[in-house]
Amino acid sequence: MEKPRIRVVVAEIEQDGQYLITQRRPEAVLPLLWEFPGGRVAPGETDHEALDRCMLVRLGVSIDIQGQTVEVEHAYADYVVILASYRVVLRGTPENRRVHDHRWVAPGDFGEYTFPDADQQTIDQLLRAPL
Repeated sequence: MEKPRIRVVVAEIEQDGQYLITQRRPEAVLPLLWEFPGGRVAPGETDHEALDRCMLVRLGVSIDIQGQTVEVEHAYADYVVILASYRVVLRGTPENRRVHDHRWVAPGDFGEYTFPDADQQTIDQLLRAPL
């Protein structure tokens, strides 16, 4: 039996050499892990619409999407995540609305945070990319 496939979009937001990461809520799947902000793409929704919605609902901010940077696929035990990462410019100041916490982190400090496996693949590709 084929596992369900879930499309997720995330925002790579860089300011002054640091990236915005968010912590999943305690009651979420993969609780309290860190990730780039974003969420699932709803049926009938485009990646851009989903990312706009998720950023507003979770952090109370608007964004300008600059373009897709990477797409990875990762199989978890019960489902497969297709994670599309977009370079994004933030408009507004993030608030913890539907996230447990958020931080601005330098790429060299990502190792201090635990990310879900699919997100870790995105982090790894970001760290390998030329500046």
